[in-house]
Amino acid sequence: MSPRAASADPKNINALLERAWAKRPDAVVISHTRPESPDDWIDITASEALDMVNAVARGLIAKGVKVGERVGIMSRTRYEWTIFDLACWAAGAVPVPIYDTSSADQVDWITSDSEISLVMAENSDLRRTVESVATGQSPVREVLTIDSGALEELANAGAAVSEDDLAKRRASAKSKDLATIIYTSGTTGRPKGVRLTHGNLVHQAINVPGEVAEVLRAPGAQTLLFLTLAHSLARVVEVVCLTECVRLGYTPDVTKLVGNMASFRPSFVLAAPRVFEKIYNSAETKATAGGRGGIFRWAAAQGIAFAEAEDKGKVSPGLALKYRIANALVLSKVKAVFGGNVTHAISGAAPLGARLGYFFRSLGIEVLEGYGLTETTAASHVNRPGKARIGSVGVPLPGLECKLSKDGEVLMRGPMLFDGYHRNPEATKEVLKRGWLHTGDIGTMDADGFLTITGRKKEIIVTAGGKNVAPAVLEDRLRAHPLVSQCVVVGDNKPFIGALITLDTEALPAWLEARQLGEMTPGEAALNTEVKAAIDEAVETANQQVSRAESIRRYRVLDVDWSVMSGHVTPSMKLKRTKVIEDHAADVADIYETP
Repeated sequence: MSPRAASADPKNINALLERAWAKRPDAVVISHTRPESPDDWIDITASEALDMVNAVARGLIAKGVKVGERVGIMSRTRYEWTIFDLACWAAGAVPVPIYDTSSADQVDWITSDSEISLVMAENSDLRRTVESVATGQSPVREVLTIDSGALEELANAGAAVSEDDLAKRRASAKSKDLATIIYTSGTTGRPKGVRLTHGNLVHQAINVPGEVAEVLRAPGAQTLLFLTLAHSLARVVEVVCLTECVRLGYTPDVTKLVGNMASFRPSFVLAAPRVFEKIYNSAETKATAGGRGGIFRWAAAQGIAFAEAEDKGKVSPGLALKYRIANALVLSKVKAVFGGNVTHAISGAAPLGARLGYFFRSLGIEVLEGYGLTETTAASHVNRPGKARIGSVGVPLPGLECKLSKDGEVLMRGPMLFDGYHRNPEATKEVLKRGWLHTGDIGTMDADGFLTITGRKKEIIVTAGGKNVAPAVLEDRLRAHPLVSQCVVVGDNKPFIGALITLDTEALPAWLEARQLGEMTPGEAALNTEVKAAIDEAVETANQQVSRAESIRRYRVLDVDWSVMSGHVTPSMKLKRTKVIEDHAADVADIYETP
């Protein structure tokens, strides 16, 4: 599929945005709330946003920020993040996002490796984190704070910068010039800085909308951003939506997400599979606590069966009737969590699984599962509206070539491929070979080009008997149980497959209360007979999806959960599998040593 880009297309993000916003100056492109009024939305039009961006860009120029200079952003997802991001580009600078959950050591590495001179921190706590490493040989010379009015200060400081000077800065970047460095959250080792160019981002902004026009170009299209903008997927969605004049709402505090969904009423949502799992499991837990767990599970089963049958074009009258009842009793209420206006959801960052895909389709929400790496400017594949194949990540975006190696590794090349890892040519050579990006993901591809990701090359488990096992299928099924938070399947060079399982601390209290079991800590619950029986059932259900040789024979329920803070989960919510297994080596050994 050929890309739509032509010689007349803008060569940098500034020109692309300016062209789009000039056509629709009164379109609302940004909406935000204030902490004291979390459901009262304040709208910003395209012309107002451009004025704000240019004012902050002048301030950066007045501060002495040079063309190509690296500037850091360390904040939760909020509208000021976007304004500052765009202002950096308008000033000719290179914005570098830093996860707001990053440790001082990680901040030190990113600021030093990318040679960041100025950092915009969200609040005083994050400012202190940056300042703790901005000493000695650190390149950071100044830290600003959003909550202290830094954007307004920059706008005031840049009042004397002329229109001509700003115009020169806005036009300074060419297609091949560096636009941003995004540090992969890294499941192993230090994060690597992925260099993305203006051409990479412009290519995506020009080509993606036409592929999902029913989503992005539908009347009243709007979405709520709650994924961190430090992640490449949310960042590309930011650029694509702004250039399409899609209204972007911001939720910095995810504890207010449900309320924000209800008041903002997005037409589509962007979320990682973990969010969809949480919504499903929370709904089931709530129903169980109210004595309606059986009804919920029946309704979910009817919805999934209906969506599967509809996919095959074989819906029986009896199933259609059951679905209508299930929708009236349960499914429509689950959809209301999204605000009642959602027609599509875009899922990325990890495999979603067919079960969740069909469940949300039964709500009237078509989940468009996609795929991509930061190295492919976040998106390489996506299912198209009306043509989605549940379980696959769709077909390539325009301009991308995709093929599988002999061992099933996904290889890609095209204009969205990154410019290499920052100051790391050795790592770049490891993944870029003869123009092809070696993704490290294993997949299958059907005759129509639909790609299905089956696992990570480094995560494939080879048992002592020589059986290759992809853990994703088992882990997806286990996480479907409301009591299960996380799961890591083990068994490399072992006689059988085992698993480490953690309990969902949010769902546990309601589950226990519904069974009149009283309060328990996760450690106590892990030893409880009824809890173990429930996990046994979840493991048995998961095993039905695989062969006997691939099934989980033994498992251990841990008394802790894995999180970003514990160091076992990346900020983009990927499990650090190697670290989990290292830190729980005794539990793994116990699985195989117990007679």
